[in-house]
Amino acid sequence: MSAGQIDLNCDMGESFGAWRMGEDAAVMPHITSANIACGFHAGDPDTMRRTVALAIQHGVAIGAHPSLPDLAGFGRREMKVSANEAYALIAYQVGALDAFARAAGRRVTHVKPHGALYNMAAKDVALSDAIAVAVHDVDATLILVGLAGSELPRAGERAGLRVAHETFCDRRYEADGSLSPRGVEGAVIDDIDSAVAQGLALAAHGEITARGGSLLKLKVDTLCIHGDKPNAAAFAARLRAALDAAGVRIAALAN
Repeated sequence: MSAGQIDLNCDMGESFGAWRMGEDAAVMPHITSANIACGFHAGDPDTMRRTVALAIQHGVAIGAHPSLPDLAGFGRREMKVSANEAYALIAYQVGALDAFARAAGRRVTHVKPHGALYNMAAKDVALSDAIAVAVHDVDATLILVGLAGSELPRAGERAGLRVAHETFCDRRYEADGSLSPRGVEGAVIDDIDSAVAQGLALAAHGEITARGGSLLKLKVDTLCIHGDKPNAAAFAARLRAALDAAGVRIAALAN
């Protein structure tokens, strides 16, 4: 990621069979990177293929969104996994999505773990190292996306990968830079104006007010838009317009 620009990413392809989640078609025109579910927390082969095609249609970078094997819990429940298991989970899922990308004449450009795996890797050195090594072994040119300032980007750097520090427009932060647990009141910012304001503050200044009132400074390469929210498309459009109006250059991580 070049200085002075920001990536907008969204978790996508999270429908499963006849069950539909998200507003992928409406959100895709407003983002620069799509993190596509690989079947372990959501998604299925046909959904993966269709989401890859949708990303290509809109010139959006294709990323893998691997998870713990937890369809019933949408990948948000912690599971004890060894380093070897984590390595295999990542390699399997990234490889599956890359097959669809290659079949469509493209390649996966980045990897962002999902849900509990993402949050666990933010704090667990051994787990984050296993994830980073798996990504490197699959393709050393891939970009590893992780919570800003956490163990996952550090592990990516140790593995020789390009990394991207991710921040969230619609989540509250603790003073240590971790995300406020979803069970905490106010942890998710549902008001569009408030979420857009936080996104602008992150993109322009790399700082926000943490829960409790302290000033939190964060490294920001990419902003996440949650595609599973009811107002995802409206929020994506509003955020993109606000960033454009503020003169923030928006581009995919690989650019």
